Amino acid sequence: MSDGAPAPTEGERRALSGLETSGIPFQVTRHGRVGSLAEAAEARGIDPAGIVKTIVVRRGDDDFLFVLVPGDRTISWPKLRALLGVSRLSMPDAATAKDVTGYERGTITPFGSLVAWPVVADTRIRSRSVSIGGGAHGFAATIDGADLVHALDATVSDVTEPEVSGSVSD
Repeated sequence: MSDGAPAPTEGERRALSGLETSGIPFQVTRHGRVGSLAEAAEARGIDPAGIVKTIVVRRGDDDFLFVLVPGDRTISWPKLRALLGVSRLSMPDAATAKDVTGYERGTITPFGSLVAWPVVADTRIRSRSVSIGGGAHGFAATIDGADLVHALDATVSDVTEPEVSGSVSD
């Protein structure tokens, strides 16, 4: 590329294509790898609650979904199980998550995923501007939360509780 930016990775290309196909406005942010939620928030110019973690959850064999979680919160498993009407949920290991989404942990996004798995978004996401991973480390998209929820046809519910550690997951 003539502007000095590195060539986009396959993950970035798929995520950007998915974002563009959605028709919602977004702004791309590129930064280096980060080691914490605070670092990610600072690099993206947004407060930690505005970082959206995309968590892959397994309901059963070859049955997954994405859960969008504000950065300062974590999944409340009892709330999520109640919403989905199931007694058991789990998180797949990193290799399985990559196999079913095409993205490695820390880069996962519903946009451009290998399968358009259902999406559950925590209620706090739709009322603010958020930053969601863009398919590669150090690559994200800032989007209006209501647009994000609408574009992904997400089920919106209170499915989180306050985060204790502050680390960045998927």
